[in-house]
Amino acid sequence: MASPWLSGWGSLLLVGILVSVVHSAPTYETYYFDQKIDHFGFYEDATYKQRYLVSDTHWKKPGGPILFYTGNEGDITLFSNNTGFMWDIAEELGAMLVFAEHRYYGESMPYGNLSYSDPKYLNYLTSEQALADFAILIRFLKESSESKDSPVIAIGGSYGGMLAAWLRMKYPHVVVGALAASAPIWQFEDLVPCNLYYQIVTNDFKKSGPGCAESITKSWSAINRMFETDEGIRWLSSAFRLCSPLKCQDDGAAFKNWLSETWVNLAMVDYPYPANFLEPLPAWPIKEVCTYLKNPNLDDKELLQNLFQAINVYYNYTGNTPCLNTSQTAVGSLDDLGWSYQACTEMVMPFCSDGVTDMFEPQTWNFEAFSDECYKQWGIRPRPKWITSVYGGKNISAASNIIFSNGDLDPWSAGGVKQSLSDSLVAILIKDGAHHLDLRSNNAYDPRSVIEARALEVAYMKKWIKEHSLQVNGI
Repeated sequence: MASPWLSGWGSLLLVGILVSVVHSAPTYETYYFDQKIDHFGFYEDATYKQRYLVSDTHWKKPGGPILFYTGNEGDITLFSNNTGFMWDIAEELGAMLVFAEHRYYGESMPYGNLSYSDPKYLNYLTSEQALADFAILIRFLKESSESKDSPVIAIGGSYGGMLAAWLRMKYPHVVVGALAASAPIWQFEDLVPCNLYYQIVTNDFKKSGPGCAESITKSWSAINRMFETDEGIRWLSSAFRLCSPLKCQDDGAAFKNWLSETWVNLAMVDYPYPANFLEPLPAWPIKEVCTYLKNPNLDDKELLQNLFQAINVYYNYTGNTPCLNTSQTAVGSLDDLGWSYQACTEMVMPFCSDGVTDMFEPQTWNFEAFSDECYKQWGIRPRPKWITSVYGGKNISAASNIIFSNGDLDPWSAGGVKQSLSDSLVAILIKDGAHHLDLRSNNAYDPRSVIEARALEVAYMKKWIKEHSLQVNGI
């Protein structure tokens, strides 16, 4: 099975990053910093312009804290405009806000328009190079007399949360602590069961309505039977109102992958109020979806007609979508192409399903097939053991001052740190929380669990800030 991060959002990115629209447009200044393209070698001496955004509206200078968002796989303005938590706490902490764009995303292209034209230009798209960018940028930001004693706290969600945690691990002299929200730092090798991700998605659907997960389980066989005949394929294209009609049996795998990604995305954005990060959705969208999937014992066409109504909640809740595009599962500004490359190099995350403990078709984790797919697309081979080698896997007890927050509805919590490892490696579990709910803006419909989680996160930040102040003052 291709990693959800390779096939799209699945992507955290994905990629990662489901945060709320801030109530009023945030005010920030845009800057560009000359970064080395290669921080770890000396032959490539060129630089590129890394974009970063700064808001110092509430900054208590000199020496006030800096909250530093470790940008992930997308345009940095997306994260600035949608990470409401940072804007909500800036005044309370007297903090400057900085949002740093990840290399090869948004406007931060090391080789300009050529950056994605050839794998040789993508050679410097790694988490290590991105972390070095952040560390060098922070050093630059602290060169002024007003900020030289400012404590810096890294904050990120999903892949950005992984980067925040790793920044604290690798550069503890640069950041005093990190909030790693929905950060699956253990979704590598065999650190966690490969099928746990899909089990969490399934449980979200099971608890949202009787017959719901069972209907999805039975839909795969119904779809397979439809793909056995040309008439069935034409019927599917019409029933699902597809923009590009299905043409042959070979389209079956892609069609089912599109549906699988849809169910995963719904689990990630199962928020208690209307939101529109991936798509415009109602409150508790899975419950809405499950109103159409109550009876798993229908005949194939009736079951699949109900399935269409269910996915229409995700793709056409506004009623303005004339047809469904099976090549797209999100309207947001996340970059699937860049993440596909990262998943094919160092972000190798095993996923599998068994069709028994989850509602998906059985799929084993086949690294060789995954590697071949990567070589076909990029001409490179993934290194599955690299991330655990460079960042420690589960052996991170030497680290300190990191908060790992995870929501129990979020499939990415499968690879997250869900138990505290020490007094300063703290796990916070958010009941009824989807993908980094805690990084979203305060909302009247927030469950008490996330209100308490945010309060605890701020308390730890204040502790880190105080400890830094005592250290600076030699106390």
